[in-house]
Amino acid sequence: MSGAADGITSALKGLFMSTDTTLEDVTPAERRRRRVRDAIIDAAETIFAADGESGISMRRLAEAIDYSPAAIYKYFDSKEALFAEMRELFFERLIRRMDEAAEEGGPVHVLCERCGRAYIETALEEPKHYLMAFSNWDKENAPDENTYAFAAETNLKEMVVAGIERGVFREMDPAVASKCVWASVHGLAILLASMEEFPHGMPGSEHVTRDAVIDFQTNMIIRGLSAGTAPA
Repeated sequence: MSGAADGITSALKGLFMSTDTTLEDVTPAERRRRRVRDAIIDAAETIFAADGESGISMRRLAEAIDYSPAAIYKYFDSKEALFAEMRELFFERLIRRMDEAAEEGGPVHVLCERCGRAYIETALEEPKHYLMAFSNWDKENAPDENTYAFAAETNLKEMVVAGIERGVFREMDPAVASKCVWASVHGLAILLASMEEFPHGMPGSEHVTRDAVIDFQTNMIIRGLSAGTAPA
């Protein structure tokens, strides 16, 4: 079992794009441009966390960083372009959180459940960002292969493939399985992020905690994937 866990852990590593470039590698002009761009994004993140998408305008961003609206447009030609960057940054945080969960290792079912919980907890910590990350998600806005959003889906599929190859998961179509796993975890994350009272609200559910629902959901997913006897 530990070998399978190591394999799946490895499948979750090394899939993140190396997009970081040190400041020593760029010109002074580019460093200034990056600083302004980062300031715009930081201001947008602050406003977004408080007021959501509707709170962001180029004029408000300009006021926040003491720039003109025209200057903001030199870095982002529209709010949609800014939101696309914010989505990508959210997926970077999400994927690194999943990587940290995988780094801890352990039995396969524990590793997968931990990754599922890391995904949901990230959604709960940044509910507005999570909801925005999947808004306007259509063919035209689908992530390309050089994005963290694309890598997030790739990692999940690779984890399923690794489990199948090592006999931990039963034989199945990894593409179908990864879509279904994501749909299950995403559905719970959306409910928890958008419905403050969930899982309460119905008579007899007062004792149900969010942790209990997350644990049951992630365990149920692993049982559905498992070959032979599922973990208790």
